[in-house]
Amino acid sequence: MADMGLQGCRRGRVWIRTTEGDVRLVRPADLVERQSRAPSPNRLWVADLTYVKTHSGWVDVAFIVDVYSRVVVGWQASRSLRSDLAIGALEMAVFNRRCQGADLSQLTHHSDRGVQYLSVRYSQRLADNSIVASVGSKGDSFDNAMAESFNGFYKWEFIYPKGPWRGLDDVEFATLTYVDWFNHRRLHGEIEPGPGFTTPAAFEAAHYGQQNSADQAETQTTEPL
Repeated sequence: MADMGLQGCRRGRVWIRTTEGDVRLVRPADLVERQSRAPSPNRLWVADLTYVKTHSGWVDVAFIVDVYSRVVVGWQASRSLRSDLAIGALEMAVFNRRCQGADLSQLTHHSDRGVQYLSVRYSQRLADNSIVASVGSKGDSFDNAMAESFNGFYKWEFIYPKGPWRGLDDVEFATLTYVDWFNHRRLHGEIEPGPGFTTPAAFEAAHYGQQNSADQAETQTTEPL
């Protein structure tokens, strides 16, 4: 990069409150405790909201990321911070994984204390899919660091350099292209344990490839001679 005169994105401190806690709501326990590790896909998802400034006002975007592979499994954009925004991302994530034949019975969903994630409707959606809820402590971004980190990538790699944005439709289409690029073409150096720089989708595919090979080997050893 230095030889080509290129520099990486540098993140600044632009902050707007996107989630508001409600002390009256019953909060799930923090089951993650900053241990952002998962043994396989669909064991831990992290969720968060961010915002995009457009000519027609603020657009809010919700993301859900699989901790094992860093794959963005669901997202939603809206002009409103109501619970429908977060629910839309969750439903996309569940639909995408169900279409792949995934087992979500051991899945934990981790978020901050925003009312969107603690709402009755959101909690019911999690329960309907046998997903266990986990919530971090109040006002501590480190408790949901991976989701916060992805929001930073989204803003500094794509939203800020490609703007200004006209409105919701503009942001929705752009986010679709970014998520596809992030999952399938962006090399990531922090996926663990990994062979080095790889894409989230490739890392996940390698996991299933190894799992299928192990299953086939076990089947062959148990077949009668």
